[in-house]
Amino acid sequence: MHCWLLVLAACCGARAAVSGPQFAVNVWTPDQGGLPSSAVLAMIQSRDGYLWLGTPKGLARFDGLRFQEFNESNTPGMGRGVVVKLFEDSQGNLWVGTETGVVLVTREGKVTPVKISPQGRVQAICEDATGTVWLYTADGQLARCQDKHFNVWDIGGEGQAVTRALIVEDGRWLWVGAGSTLTGIGPLTSTMANALPVTYETMVARLDFLLASKDGGYWRLADGQIQKWQTNRLEKTLARYPWSNSMLVTSACEDHEGNLIVGTYGEGVYWFDARGGYSRLSGTNELSHNTILSLVMDREGCLWVGTDGGGLDRIRRQVFGVLPTSRGLTVQSVCDDRQGGLWIGYNGEEVQHWSTNSSQLLSVKPVAGPLAVRSIFVADDQARDASPRRPPPAQNGRLGEASLPVWAGTYGGGLFQLQDGQFQPLPLPAALAPLAIHVSAIYQDHHGMIWVGARQGLARWYESSWQVRTNPFGAPTFDVRAIADDAAGNFWIGTDGDGLLRLREGSLTAFTHTNGLPGDSISSLCVDPDGVLWAGTTRGLGRYDGRKWTVYTTREGLSDDSPGYLLADGEGYLWIGSSIGLMRANRRDLQDFAEGLTNSISVRVYGKEDGLPTGECTEGSQPAACRARDGTLWFPTTKGLAYVNPKLLRPNTNPPPVLIESVRVDGELQNKSTLRSPLPEAVTVPAGKEGLDITYTSLSLSAPEKGHFRYMLSRHERNWIERPSYWRSVHYSKLPDGDYRFYVEACNEDGVWSTQPATLAIKVLPPFWRTWWFISATVAFLLGLVVGSVHYVSTQKLQRQLASLRQQEALEKERARIARDIHDQVGANLTQVSLLGELVESDKDHPEEIEAHARQISQTALETTRALDEIVWTVNPSNDTLDGLVNYVCKYAQEYLALASLRYRLEVPSQLPNTPVSPELRHNVFLAAKEAVNNVVKHSGATSAWLRLRLEPHRFTLEIEDNGRGLPKNAADKGRNGLRNMRKRVEDIGGEFSIGPGAEGGTLVRFTAPLR
Repeated sequence: MHCWLLVLAACCGARAAVSGPQFAVNVWTPDQGGLPSSAVLAMIQSRDGYLWLGTPKGLARFDGLRFQEFNESNTPGMGRGVVVKLFEDSQGNLWVGTETGVVLVTREGKVTPVKISPQGRVQAICEDATGTVWLYTADGQLARCQDKHFNVWDIGGEGQAVTRALIVEDGRWLWVGAGSTLTGIGPLTSTMANALPVTYETMVARLDFLLASKDGGYWRLADGQIQKWQTNRLEKTLARYPWSNSMLVTSACEDHEGNLIVGTYGEGVYWFDARGGYSRLSGTNELSHNTILSLVMDREGCLWVGTDGGGLDRIRRQVFGVLPTSRGLTVQSVCDDRQGGLWIGYNGEEVQHWSTNSSQLLSVKPVAGPLAVRSIFVADDQARDASPRRPPPAQNGRLGEASLPVWAGTYGGGLFQLQDGQFQPLPLPAALAPLAIHVSAIYQDHHGMIWVGARQGLARWYESSWQVRTNPFGAPTFDVRAIADDAAGNFWIGTDGDGLLRLREGSLTAFTHTNGLPGDSISSLCVDPDGVLWAGTTRGLGRYDGRKWTVYTTREGLSDDSPGYLLADGEGYLWIGSSIGLMRANRRDLQDFAEGLTNSISVRVYGKEDGLPTGECTEGSQPAACRARDGTLWFPTTKGLAYVNPKLLRPNTNPPPVLIESVRVDGELQNKSTLRSPLPEAVTVPAGKEGLDITYTSLSLSAPEKGHFRYMLSRHERNWIERPSYWRSVHYSKLPDGDYRFYVEACNEDGVWSTQPATLAIKVLPPFWRTWWFISATVAFLLGLVVGSVHYVSTQKLQRQLASLRQQEALEKERARIARDIHDQVGANLTQVSLLGELVESDKDHPEEIEAHARQISQTALETTRALDEIVWTVNPSNDTLDGLVNYVCKYAQEYLALASLRYRLEVPSQLPNTPVSPELRHNVFLAAKEAVNNVVKHSGATSAWLRLRLEPHRFTLEIEDNGRGLPKNAADKGRNGLRNMRKRVEDIGGEFSIGPGAEGGTLVRFTAPLR
């Protein structure tokens, strides 16, 4: 927190108080404000706007609200020790002089120690027009740094001189002062040889200080005189030392007008004007300490004073003043008269008349009970519209030159008028007496008529008599608080609770919160030079331009929603008194807001730090504030009467620099160092990191607490977010992945925004499952899965269709086979039976033939039955197993061989697996086996046969062997139909067929078929 001191120069006369110099001083100490040390040895303001301080505890940086220290613990290379000198060159490099040497801090934040001499303490640093940096040490070493190369000359002069000074004049001349010797070196060039071109050498009795002037030339403080020199020519002698000759001059600077400011080691600060006059600021009145170590004038016109033990002071010239006789008193009302005097009503029983050469305090004594003066008013006989309706004349009411009635409205004692130098209760008619007990407003309209607003109604002086108007709407109370009229003929009456009334041409119109007025309780009314009506209410400020109401509250930029009084000046501003500060708003800005051209307004708030005795203005009176005939504005406050000449107010037009100081991702600092290290162009937030903290600052040093910020994160926030001056960081959590840009702007105390926002690119990385490659791979996988699924489903469908076709084809083949078998076997047998039947018929007379035919018919029927059984067995799907096939083959062989009276042996496993086989395989294997058995019976001449079955995991082998005569030579090659058919049948089912000699000398037929 700042320790706020408000100091005003004491003045002898009242008018001197108006014109005397005034200063506001703010103080920062280690206890209050966070300053590292109470001694500030060196100061500069860098180009980016920071204030840099050299202290016994190291280097510190100040943005107007916060100090940040840089030392060995947090800045490697900075080293330990006292910082005695600071300088920033044209390249933005910061030179830090310490007790033992120099530390160079580049714009990129690189810290490099520089050693010039054994003792090392730097007394002065400067830069010439070529960009060469010069350094001068306490032991007389002059160093030149050019293109990062150092040259050092020993020009010690008088050994350990009390004063060692070094400046560059106009970029071309280097002046070196040591004790009583002043040496001029130059002109300086970029190609200057190692030998110093000494051009001038001057001896003085005592050299105290040298300061290069921004207007050209330099200031020489020597031999008790302050002089301005141009090279070796004296331009002027400003003044002799106003301080004692033995006093040490420690620092000096110029203000924005080129006036010299000198700091001394024991007598404070001397602020000179162009003619040699000066204002002294001392620890007795203004400063925190008389011992000055450093001075800096910032870009906004504030003087910064580093003291030895008192901390850091900020000094600003003030244009506000306080009437000395009113200081500490609560002022309710002020009104001027034609002679330039002021009538001041205090919250008590006193009225003061003040003029340039006198001040008189008058009492307002009630008949009974206490009272408070609420309104003081001086009638004007030069009314804006000529009219015979003059106010009631004062009887012998002269006070000084004032000869017009002076009215005093009180709360509790009624209406008073100045008579014979005393305020006397004004005799009123019986009908008016109750009304005028509590008077809040006295007003004179365009026609010169006097109006009095009181708790129970409104009265006016008309044609030598009083007229009373009570509530026109029949309410029991009619508390009139404010009165106004305008050039359009509107007469306005502000009430407490009943809204605003407009009387025009006998017609009365009421405005309340229901038809545009901010609130129903009116505290003040003001008609500005443009004819616009302003109404202060308990719920905001209202503006009425004859067409519509516009409401202004804290949401739009006011500091308070309850204005106490209003005053329009001649500079285009509206002044608003409130309990938390005196506000000033540009009426053009207010009009632009009313017309929808802007969505906010800029309001300057003045308080104690600006010269007011307090930020709390009084309320409940008319007149309250006053614009005097000379243009001076007078403002009643709870601690005195403040004044200002609005023409002297100079708004701060310097756009405040705004910087992003640091960025943290989950608490981890992203910039390497906060000393001067720039932020990266873009900050990347890794996946899984949730917290992003951005710290920013505004470098407006004159009134940083009255500025504000607005920021926006593109793609995350659509509108600017407004924040007060103390809110200098923003936190974002769980930002969605993507690219963002952070913008922040700053506004100073007078509503001037920074020209360029500070920006930062931010990239939030997605988790791996949201990266482009993962999404692409996932999409490709899903697409492949869909395509594969579609292909699989389609293939399966096609396969099912193909299987169905194959099954249908197999069925058709099976049907064809069955039909063929029936035709070939059953049909042939039946035909044979039919022929035999005919033979029986023809040979009926031959019993032997009939018997033979009958036997043949029986044999043929038996064969037909067997053929039908084979066909049925083949068709039956329950037989589509290996077990069914082997059993049927064995059954057939057993029956057929037994019928042929051949011995046989079946070598088959006792347990056969129920392995499914296709009907085609079953049919072909059976027919091949049948053919082989038939060949054994019909052609082999064998007496024994063997049928063997060998099982393997994926196939089986069926062997049929006999002990007959065997195969004739080349039988397999002759292409006999039986053998060819067997081979074809086995190969059709993917099997193997072989025939050869058997072990017993007969034939061995082998079928090998697959099991699927």
